[in-house]
Amino acid sequence: MWENLFKHVNIPSDQSSIPNGMAPDLPLECEHYEGMIQNTGGIDLMILGLGPNGHIGFNEPDSQLGTKTHVVSLTSETIQANARFFANADLVPRQAITMGVGSIMQAEEMLLLVSGENKRKVLQNALFGQVTTTVPASILQLHPHLVVVTDFSL
Repeated sequence: MWENLFKHVNIPSDQSSIPNGMAPDLPLECEHYEGMIQNTGGIDLMILGLGPNGHIGFNEPDSQLGTKTHVVSLTSETIQANARFFANADLVPRQAITMGVGSIMQAEEMLLLVSGENKRKVLQNALFGQVTTTVPASILQLHPHLVVVTDFSL
């Protein structure tokens, strides 16, 4: 995030944050990050991508979604989608820290960035289908200030 976004935009470094996925104690890092959100007054702008299976953050399709920042195991589909960022798929982490859906939904403003024609159907399901944990992004239908930007038309 620092390399691909934050260093290119005019946001002070103390006003943008991501969890430390390299922390030695990931559950403790999740608690720290959640506390930081609360102690700084919440999130003004949440910028999210959409996974090919409908995940937001790394909140994968499941029967339940974590509400606060937590450690998740990545699905094979998500590992494959992230392989392009690594020398080979074996180097893609199998776990990640993600903000929970409850924390995400507390943001004042929501920006969902979606690229790739292959995500058209999942975006349609997320925006116009039933709100369901099998398409985690569908919860965004309930956010009062959602803006969606795509490189295709629906």
